Amino acid sequence: MYIVTKLHYHQKSNILDIYFDDDKHFALSCEFLRTHSPSAEVQNHGAGVKLVLNKHNVSISKLEPVGHYAIRLCFDDAHNSGLYSWQYLRTLCVEQAQLWDKYLQRVQAHKESEHSVPIKFMP
Repeated sequence: MYIVTKLHYHQKSNILDIYFDDDKHFALSCEFLRTHSPSAEVQNHGAGVKLVLNKHNVSISKLEPVGHYAIRLCFDDAHNSGLYSWQYLRTLCVEQAQLWDKYLQRVQAHKESEHSVPIKFMP
């Protein structure tokens, strides 16, 4: 199990630096963190992950430690539910490229479906 030893938020770039006890360091954007929130709202209560859109400019307004095992990220779009456990953060860090690619594919599919028009046949 990995433990976060330091978090550093860069307000100008909206990047959160995450340092772990094995001397690994990662940087995640606020957009990535917001679109991959562990909250029930985003995780959609077991019905699959909800597609969160238009978070390009979201930023973190507050970091709230939760014991010695997690952090609550309060975003400036009023989203503040969901605890980012150290394990969840590590997963996001290690799998960032794959998770981001999958997210972008879902966004593209959503955009394509928005432009499709159902055809109605009249008798």
